[in-house]
Amino acid sequence: MSRQTFRFGVVAPVLTDMATWRDQVRRIADLGYSTVLMPDVPGWQPAPGPTLATAAAITDLRVGTWVTASPLRPSWEVAWEAHSLTELTGGRFDLGLGMGRPGIEDLVQELGLAPVAPAERLARIRDAVAELRRLDGPDSRTPVVMAVRGPKTRALAVEAADMATIALMPTDRRADVDDMARELRATRDLPLALHISVVGETIAPFMTTPDVVPAELRAADSLAYLPDDPAAAIDELLRRRELGFSYVVFGANAAERMAPVVAELAGEVADS
Repeated sequence: MSRQTFRFGVVAPVLTDMATWRDQVRRIADLGYSTVLMPDVPGWQPAPGPTLATAAAITDLRVGTWVTASPLRPSWEVAWEAHSLTELTGGRFDLGLGMGRPGIEDLVQELGLAPVAPAERLARIRDAVAELRRLDGPDSRTPVVMAVRGPKTRALAVEAADMATIALMPTDRRADVDDMARELRATRDLPLALHISVVGETIAPFMTTPDVVPAELRAADSLAYLPDDPAAAIDELLRRRELGFSYVVFGANAAERMAPVVAELAGEVADS
């Protein structure tokens, strides 16, 4: 197994005026996080591409989508924008790519787009990665982080992605997610990203359903949950890295509270 280092990202949607959001991004950089990430929810906030370019221009952070939803745009557009961001940021862009959050069908209909069957969503992801590799050429490589759940998405991630994150549901128990993680890494030493939507009682906007109950995640021993005590969170992340989780993503409303965790673990070599 290769040895990965811990790094930490923050999903920071624009929920305020732009001046306040820019200050938030600068603060995320000051706290030692490596990456600022944007969700893909058309109409609810500025588009991810220009927003991430702004973040990259005012800090040295990496930037990325978390995650681009394949039902919302054609593969060539995803690849073109991703390659463009890699060029504009000097290689500091990560493409998060997935099948779409629960309820994506309603958003597709609201936007006036044609319905996209699961098989076509998966084909779009495959085609987007292939086109991105063509655009990047031999001297560049945009990292692709693929959100996965079912066996077909997991198989594609093993084949084509640079990293995978398991799309967690609030009721998922640790044992089931452990099995998925082991299966992902059984044939390839694929790094894993951990999507933490709830820290203590703090629920991250855009990272889970609004009706999620922190107590239920704790009861399920969910990997989408971390305690808000930094020492306990550190112990838990050290436990989870044994499954290959080396990239940890929080919501912006937990960034300050988790800063001691970042200070302790960022850059530490993890057996993966």
